Amino acid sequence: MSQKQQVSRINDALYAFHRDISHSISAKNLAEVAAYSEQHFHRVFQNVVGETVNQYIRRTRLEQAANQLMFDDKSTVLEIAEKCGFISLSSFTHSFKSAFGLTPGQWREKETKGTSTPYMSDREIAASYQRIGSSPLPPVNLVALPPQWVAYVRHRGYGRSIRLAWQRLLGWAEEEQRSIVKQLGLHHSNPAWVSLEQCRYVACIGIENPLLRRGSVNTMTIPGGLHAAFELNGRYGELLPQLSNILEQWLPTSGFKMKTTPAFADYRKNQFLAEDEQFELTFYLPISAV
Repeated sequence: MSQKQQVSRINDALYAFHRDISHSISAKNLAEVAAYSEQHFHRVFQNVVGETVNQYIRRTRLEQAANQLMFDDKSTVLEIAEKCGFISLSSFTHSFKSAFGLTPGQWREKETKGTSTPYMSDREIAASYQRIGSSPLPPVNLVALPPQWVAYVRHRGYGRSIRLAWQRLLGWAEEEQRSIVKQLGLHHSNPAWVSLEQCRYVACIGIENPLLRRGSVNTMTIPGGLHAAFELNGRYGELLPQLSNILEQWLPTSGFKMKTTPAFADYRKNQFLAEDEQFELTFYLPISAV
């Protein structure tokens, strides 16, 4: 089987997991989605993704739980644990402390701003944070979005290397003679506590129907529903501080809860493709009223 076919099958499994991380799903379930035996699935998954399937599931759930704990003070620790796919409070607490060095309760009291955040290790982003960290928040609009079919390429790492994912995706679109109406970037990780090298990003272009032929470029649906929409602009290095301001300043006082589906950027100008590295985009944060 070719590498492209392996990537396609693993992407099917990742999509099944990310559709609802609160759902109890095992490596055996994901192997069935990918049409592999469980033993072979483990080998192929690690080869494609760079970590074992169980490590990936655990890390993703813990990163989402860290987000929820920090920005949803209305839910109990148990409610957040269940929302992120943990079956017991004790196992969640043990896993969380092993990953972050703090209990979930201690994490809620953690100061999120300052030089300790991973993205501050990047000089450009750190300088941008100092420059715009205290800027006023942009106006917010609440919008109900329909589900969106996309073709996509996954990427690990947040930095200029994302350009490679976009080039691959746009090269595929040109070969397939597809017009590019929407460029969307899915943010699976929060770089406030996930190292930039480990952040998960997905480059997407909007399509009308699922792909019939798949390989290194795959297809999925970005979930619809209620989103908070923010109009943002700037240059490379300035987006992450703006997103942090939204999560740290707007969300806790908004009366809404952040959902576990990915936030995403809808680019009008893509900093990873523009020669001047400027961006103009709408950032959509999935939220719920309860």
